[in-house]
Amino acid sequence: MIQKLKENQTVQKLFLCFWMYAVLGWLYEVFIEVFVKHWGFHNRGDLFGPYCPIYGVGAMLFLLCFGRLMKKKEPKWLVYVKPFIIFLGCMTVATAIELSATYILEYTKGSWPWQTYSEYKYNFQARIALNTSVRFGLGGVFFMYAVQPFFDWLLSKPKRRTINIIAIVVLLIVLTDFIYVNVTGYKPVLAELPEAFINILFIRI
Repeated sequence: MIQKLKENQTVQKLFLCFWMYAVLGWLYEVFIEVFVKHWGFHNRGDLFGPYCPIYGVGAMLFLLCFGRLMKKKEPKWLVYVKPFIIFLGCMTVATAIELSATYILEYTKGSWPWQTYSEYKYNFQARIALNTSVRFGLGGVFFMYAVQPFFDWLLSKPKRRTINIIAIVVLLIVLTDFIYVNVTGYKPVLAELPEAFINILFIRI
């Protein structure tokens, strides 16, 4: 089993997938904040670099929880029901991760970067919100059916040595970032809802 993992470079590829999803998550957060909400740019990650590790955690759990289900092709009716199961499953898993992350960040950092959830109609202590949970579910379906297959294809192209080098470089970047944040006490600027938006009616679920 271990030899098979080494030959397929499964660990290295999962590690790279983790950080690719962390970067995509950061881009998603920034896009929503800058282009949808028009709140201006904030570093949405808990580290200095452009990545939100919580998205990597979510992606890995999606694969762990629903990877085998995605490979099943029988019975035939499962093909039609599967997207709905994936949607509900990813929504539940992502919401649980986000809720847990708020308590961890509150304990370690004193706050969490998405307190603006208080502005959503259906939310729990500004920690989670129905609007974002539904989006996570839809994103999970897109992730399982489109993004992960693309990443699998992408990571199958480089040679083994190239994959190892890329993984090492990414690891060094992340470790350097982690050390920098802890040594300097760096804290990302948390998003705060501008007063000008307080009386604006947002479209919410």
